[in-house]
Amino acid sequence: MPYEGEYARYGPIRRVAESSRVRELLGSYRIREQERDPSQQSASTVQVQVSEWKPNLVFALDGSYLTVPIRNGYPGAEAAYVTVASVLLDMEKVRLLGQCRPFDPIELRKTESTGSTDWALPGCNVVFQNEISAVASLRRSLYQWFSSERVAQDSESLLDTYEALLAYKPSSHDQKCPYASEDGCPHDYNRGSGEYSCTCERQRPLFSTDALRIHEGMLLGGTNGAMYAEIMQVVERLWVIHLLRWLENKGWLSSLRRLAIVLDGPLAVFGHPAWLSQAISQELCRINELVRRATGGEDILLMGVEKSGAFVQHLIDLDTQSNGSPGVFPIGSALLLDDSYIKRNIVFSDSTKPYGVDTYFGRKFFYKSRNGSLIVASLPFLHDHHRDTSRAEESQFPRLIDAAGMLDDLICCRYPNAITPLVSAHAEAAIPLNLGRKVLEELARELMEGADA
Repeated sequence: MPYEGEYARYGPIRRVAESSRVRELLGSYRIREQERDPSQQSASTVQVQVSEWKPNLVFALDGSYLTVPIRNGYPGAEAAYVTVASVLLDMEKVRLLGQCRPFDPIELRKTESTGSTDWALPGCNVVFQNEISAVASLRRSLYQWFSSERVAQDSESLLDTYEALLAYKPSSHDQKCPYASEDGCPHDYNRGSGEYSCTCERQRPLFSTDALRIHEGMLLGGTNGAMYAEIMQVVERLWVIHLLRWLENKGWLSSLRRLAIVLDGPLAVFGHPAWLSQAISQELCRINELVRRATGGEDILLMGVEKSGAFVQHLIDLDTQSNGSPGVFPIGSALLLDDSYIKRNIVFSDSTKPYGVDTYFGRKFFYKSRNGSLIVASLPFLHDHHRDTSRAEESQFPRLIDAAGMLDDLICCRYPNAITPLVSAHAEAAIPLNLGRKVLEELARELMEGADA
């Protein structure tokens, strides 16, 4: 690493460029042969029928986080403000508004109901009173967040929802006690409910949320963006199950006949809490059976939409002609991805293990809307045959026709390949980088000064 103000010279780059080892390494890489015509791909390309189904409501979720330095006398101290915003879009009002173009943007905002869950999380060198470390402080803060949040006053807490999913986690996977690296606790983590004590002689506090293992990713000497991103994705996905369980407890599952749920990103959980994806999948299947009884056989319409990444870039490449102009991929068609297609074209792998088997609770498809927008989306595993990614058939993508029709109705012209619910949810969640950091730094300083007073 350079000193501040020290710049690289030309000598090292010449040495690297002339290195025989570098030349040998670059010459041994595999290069994928580009297949631009979707009809020549092994994945299933289908022309999607026009759906007559129209949702009354669309519920969308998106999250954001911002790290801020904390001036507490310790170098590198930081905290993060994490927010997950939800938007409920009244589609009947949107459709009425669409009949009177151009329409007033203020009127469009009136079709939305918004909410959010926000929390401040400690990071490197930020330690709560009565806690022994930054890791212990983070663990307590995450537990407190889950305990305090609920979708409605009469609903279970987010912690209750999480603990219902925790019951699905296999007990065969050992996990070290969170205090093993801090004060040498010899015991494995003993999974429990709520807050309880370690069985060692120190009897330090443990939490059910420790099973997420997110705290294991904390860097004690640097910024923790990856850890905060894991927390954000967990809360986003937990909130979906939290909402569905509330509808179940209220006896309102029949409302899902006209309600769609859209989540930012793929239907997956990555990183330390990846086990949660399989628990979510099992709970979705359980609730979906109840939904089918309440709606006369309709599955839940839950969709993840990706804004960037390898799959998005591949779809753009697939739609691009040799002269650089778009238009290869047929309008109103979907490419249903199977395991072999993904490994051969997007995420190279020779493994016999299916792509995403440990992290995904849904499967991806590409869709080109009727106005030409390119969408990478996921639909959930709701029945056993949906999980067979060795093949890709329409029957393995629940409510594919309705999902495509909804995407056609929700395309947002403000940004390329965007849909309105996620644009609105992101607008509620996103913290302006420079102004937001200044405001939150000031807030942190005032709160710390108040605590010391």
